[in-house]
Amino acid sequence: MSSISTSSLAQQGVAYAGAIATAAREHGLDPDLLAAVAAQETGGPDSNSGRNVVGDGGHGHGLFQIDDRYHAFPRSDAAMNPSDNAEYAAGMLSGLIHRYGSVHRALSAYNAGDPDAEGTVTQWSDGTRLGYADSVLRHEARLRGASFDDASESARDELPSTIASVSSLGNQAASVPMTMPSLEAPPPAHRHSYRELVGDDQDPSAIDDDSAS
Repeated sequence: MSSISTSSLAQQGVAYAGAIATAAREHGLDPDLLAAVAAQETGGPDSNSGRNVVGDGGHGHGLFQIDDRYHAFPRSDAAMNPSDNAEYAAGMLSGLIHRYGSVHRALSAYNAGDPDAEGTVTQWSDGTRLGYADSVLRHEARLRGASFDDASESARDELPSTIASVSSLGNQAASVPMTMPSLEAPPPAHRHSYRELVGDDQDPSAIDDDSAS
């Protein structure tokens, strides 16, 4: 399954396809969904692939832009290892899906610490403006070769292929580290998707923290 998923992602131009597919399988997620989060975090509108970079004023680390203001993991060297970064993001997203029972709400919480927040708004090249969760789901549809523009929000939440197995998520829930921001006092939206990003050899302090669309 992993080799098939890796091949499928690689054919869609996804960088670090192996790391993403492995992390998705370990946490009961569909590889396309996890790859879509990476594309949203460190790729760009109309891109299928994320990058292993530092962003968000130096606070977002790696492929999935784990924020060092809310998590201890990105303060470690492992944060810039794509496999470790994907594993951490997959565990967090899996836990959020299990908590909220909704992919859409889980994605919003991943981005903004609030399952009902619109979060970062992305403007795609066709002029469409989408909140964080909807933009991730549009990336996922692209990876599947499907059209998602006319789907209702309820249909997006109910995509049967988004979660590999509801029962597997339930079985894994006890082992998933619940490291996402507190729901009682959610942090401000991270709003780091599609910010100006820098490589490991550049100075993150040079990023304009208000440059995102």
